Amino acid sequence: MGTTAIVGTQWGDEGKGKITDVYAEDADIIARFQGGNNAGHTIVVKDEVYKFHLLPSGIIRPEKTVVIGNGVVIDPEVLLKELGDIEARGFKVNNLLISDRAHVIMSYHKLLDGLQEQSLGEAKKIGTTKRGIGPTYGDKIGRYGIRIHDLIDEKDLSERLDALVPLRQRMIFAYDGESKISKEELLDKYTEYGRKLSKYVTDTSVFLNKAIDEGKNVLFEGAQGAMLDVDFGTYPYTTSSHTVSGGVCIGLGIGPKKVHRVIGVVKAYTTRVGGGPLPTELTDEIGEHLLNKGGEYGTTTGRPRRCGWLDLVVVRHAVRLNSLDAVVITKIDVLNGLKNIKVCRAYELDGKETVNFPSNLKVLARCKPVYDELASWDDFSKEEGLKMAEEGYDALPNEMKVYLKYIEKNLGVPIEMVSLGPGRGETVDLR
Repeated sequence: MGTTAIVGTQWGDEGKGKITDVYAEDADIIARFQGGNNAGHTIVVKDEVYKFHLLPSGIIRPEKTVVIGNGVVIDPEVLLKELGDIEARGFKVNNLLISDRAHVIMSYHKLLDGLQEQSLGEAKKIGTTKRGIGPTYGDKIGRYGIRIHDLIDEKDLSERLDALVPLRQRMIFAYDGESKISKEELLDKYTEYGRKLSKYVTDTSVFLNKAIDEGKNVLFEGAQGAMLDVDFGTYPYTTSSHTVSGGVCIGLGIGPKKVHRVIGVVKAYTTRVGGGPLPTELTDEIGEHLLNKGGEYGTTTGRPRRCGWLDLVVVRHAVRLNSLDAVVITKIDVLNGLKNIKVCRAYELDGKETVNFPSNLKVLARCKPVYDELASWDDFSKEEGLKMAEEGYDALPNEMKVYLKYIEKNLGVPIEMVSLGPGRGETVDLR
């Protein structure tokens, strides 16, 4: 296996949690490289459902080591709750490592997140989860951030807060004129977080490089998807980190030659949460079908996701940005029973076809999807899906195989896995 990165190719919510869990079977280490608790992963094992926001998906495999890298922004309160929840379900967490360089989401970041979103007004709001992700990354780049290692040394944290609290107080006061920040409360609360998390904290860059040099199998886990990348997504309707495979190196402290394979997860249709463009969005009964049959409600916020047909302009954009070696198709069962299926293969822009995703959202607004139409297949039960997964690719409906071959041809990379449902066993492995 060597090292493999798992990344999303759309606006997140592609089912990376399950796919990471499947690939994790062959890994020794699973390491998350970006994002925060604005992302959510759902994993189904038999009848057990696990939902994580900060913990890497591999945490339910106690024989593996899981890493939260320096590129992740950490809300200690959320992380400690997740650890408590999973230990209450019978897991003893001795396999977690946290980067000492990871930045900390402070309570004032969450307050600022909400105030900044509110200030944009209804028409221009980004759709932030208000978890403090953007302000934390902003402080990181502005060099005002607090890192995990600061929480472990009370004197260091006190000195950092002496400098930072007045700055953030002035910013918050400019928005609402009321909210107060207490340095003493922050110091007490976050020092306690540091005490509880200190046993997991280490230089994870050193650990990972040593493991890779020793030939360990390492799985790199991302959050969100390529279209939420802060540079290459639908900016400003993006997240605040680099969701593409290049983020692996920065977010974990490894060199690019140590990323051996990159796998892109492609949902068989398209969804996104919050504001921003979605060229193939459906607001009719088919959109309702995708929403309800797909259970398209955010793991983190519970918000309904906007749904549309598969957009190959978007996915080809992700293929190029990530240097994908292969893709995994998820949630194809949600398309079961439709009369027909449409796929966007290009955009029409001012009377001409283009296959490139524009950076300018005003240009994108003039783009109209160019669709190809394919036949659908009959609905099948979970039991029938499990049987297909067990028997392999040849057992899939012929129309589904045509759909998969169409995607493969248009992307120019092979499909190496197809997910027929949320469970581990509902997976056709083509590796």
